Amino acid sequence: MKNTGKRILIVEDELISAEYLKEILLKENYTIVGIANSGEEAISQAKRERPDLILMDIMLEGSMSGCEAAVHIHQHDKEVKFICLTAYAEDEMIEYAIEADVTAYLLKPYRESEILATIKLICSHDEVTASEKKKEEIPLSEGYSFNLKLHRLFRYKREIYLGKKSLKLIEILAKNRDVSVSNEQICNFIWGEDKNDRTLRSLIHRVRQLIDDELIQNVNGLGYKIV
Repeated sequence: MKNTGKRILIVEDELISAEYLKEILLKENYTIVGIANSGEEAISQAKRERPDLILMDIMLEGSMSGCEAAVHIHQHDKEVKFICLTAYAEDEMIEYAIEADVTAYLLKPYRESEILATIKLICSHDEVTASEKKKEEIPLSEGYSFNLKLHRLFRYKREIYLGKKSLKLIEILAKNRDVSVSNEQICNFIWGEDKNDRTLRSLIHRVRQLIDDELIQNVNGLGYKIV
């Protein structure tokens, strides 16, 4: 079965090698989002294209190595995976790759089957991880999600920093997504006792100032809900 859906950036300063990688990956229906020949260009393309996987040559054009570029890219996108490609097997080089938090390390000259097998293993692991995350995360509207394990609110993978009571408000509404939750239920979940409507409205007002106004909706006479 052919592979689909994974977006790959190739970072290689030898055009022939880059085109070879592109050709064998396209045959497997991977999406190639670009080819870069320097660390600076790799960082720029990674920010713009948000690839799932980067094939990163360690020795590149310019002053920045592939490992240095990987560190920079991970600062903006911790989900992206790296396969380091190099002709060098010295311990120092391998340690450098480990510090850059790469997922795999392939020595040149590599074989087509070796590259594809490594990518498939990484993608397989990603699918298992994604399945586990789905059990932990409740998807909400406008790019928001609530992580039940971490008790945190995210928007497009970036955490929205809220206080404890605000997070408990989001939690009870997220757990009952698309269903109205009464003021009494919300107050008992947050404070452990019933509170007057003004206290709850004040909390919701503060939360709405930090998130999209449409996320928490009033349900006349019934309470509030998240869609």
